[in-house]
Amino acid sequence: MSVKPMIISIAAVSGGGKTTITKKLSLVLEDAKELFFDDYDFENAPDDIVQWVDQGADYNLWNLDPLISDIERMKSSSEVPTYILLDYPFSYMNEKMKKYIDLSIYIDTPLDVAMARRILRDHTKSNIIDVHNDVKFYLQYGRVAYLEMENSIKSNSDIVIDGTLPSDKIVELIIKEMRNRGL
Repeated sequence: MSVKPMIISIAAVSGGGKTTITKKLSLVLEDAKELFFDDYDFENAPDDIVQWVDQGADYNLWNLDPLISDIERMKSSSEVPTYILLDYPFSYMNEKMKKYIDLSIYIDTPLDVAMARRILRDHTKSNIIDVHNDVKFYLQYGRVAYLEMENSIKSNSDIVIDGTLPSDKIVELIIKEMRNRGL
């Protein structure tokens, strides 16, 4: 008898809490393994995210085979986990990947909060010019990518949770939603 793990995708904009929630959820769920999107080097991934969004944000241009291979490996291992948690920004938007996802959660973090978190995370040792340049780039170009996620990914997720809540509360709400859905 083969065991099928439940695969849960956690999506949010950069700085929205994907990694934090994935790690905390893993501690609460029994027998969970995590995979993190940022750990992969995807061949043929768009070099310029802003240009990718301007050209229509085709999520199928992303070759997610390395991530899919790791999911397949986990599903066929001798010790199949009960849950596979994906820190993965695209929800059901990639055709090859969507068939693996059983539940998609979007952490709805306001863009100003996500930007502040990114600055705190990414600029711990930066000088003010680096911070200034990052914020300037975001305002001139990068914001469109964040808005694309809000418009496309949020509406294609099964559960949307307020990203301004404390991370423990977000995890608590995810568990409650899972129980309500019989998962």
